[in-house]
Amino acid sequence: MASLKELKNRIGSVKNTQKITRAMQMVAAAKLRKAQEAAEASRPYSERLAAIIGNLAASMSGAAGGPELLVGNGKSDTVLLVVSTADRGLCGGFNTNIVRKAREEIVALERAGKTVKLFMIGKKGYDQLNRLYGDQIIEFISLKEERTLHAGIAQGIGEKITAMFEAGDFDVCKLVYSEFVNVMTQEAVSKTLIPAIEGMGEVPEGDEDAQDLKGAIYTYEPDEAGILRVLLPRNINTQIFTALLENQAGEMGSKMTAMDNATRNAGDMIDKLTLTFNRTRQAQITSELIEIISGAEAL
Repeated sequence: MASLKELKNRIGSVKNTQKITRAMQMVAAAKLRKAQEAAEASRPYSERLAAIIGNLAASMSGAAGGPELLVGNGKSDTVLLVVSTADRGLCGGFNTNIVRKAREEIVALERAGKTVKLFMIGKKGYDQLNRLYGDQIIEFISLKEERTLHAGIAQGIGEKITAMFEAGDFDVCKLVYSEFVNVMTQEAVSKTLIPAIEGMGEVPEGDEDAQDLKGAIYTYEPDEAGILRVLLPRNINTQIFTALLENQAGEMGSKMTAMDNATRNAGDMIDKLTLTFNRTRQAQITSELIEIISGAEAL
């Protein structure tokens, strides 16, 4: 049985840990509100941009003449998985769920005979996938030093991916990230970035104007293909930026929940240790009283 001093030290240690987890919970809650607002604000823009591209693609006379970013290069042998996770831990199963989704995609693609390459965003996902697929990771970007997320970060990543596609490094690109649902729920999803036409079906339905022109006839200057050549790289940047914002909101929500659970568990542990401490002290006092009484009776 632990001594009273050991129990007292343990209680003090758990109380200090509880203070840390409570502070982290409050910080995550403060950051969550801004992150959630940013994620929700980005969704209409990315959905509308995807709808515009869908309308342009639908109005083209035959998709075969479209840009490769829209229709692909005619092959699907090599797939680039862009896996976006957090750079820090202590956020429950947030990173693990994204990595699990990425592993499912890798296994399914390799069973289909595809070559898989990995583009990692975030240290936690890189650390986990590097153990099994280290030779398939061709790029790693950490956002740990970035104080705030901005469009320039997504633009830099999007330009790298576009340049790799134009160089023929891959045929299909998919983005794996966590979609923020609410504080308690974050869902790992996979979205096709290239070719964009495959991702059109992944755009949430409900926008009645997305594909229905209501009988109107539009003429474009320049032509649809020319407009798409400008919009498609911007769409890739926008989808990546939206994914980063969704990830940030999900990370803060998961961290707040994890730290709340840790604070509650620390409180339960403190109660149990305090009860054990009181019982041990009472037993020690009782033992000392018995020894004193026994000694007095012996005299």
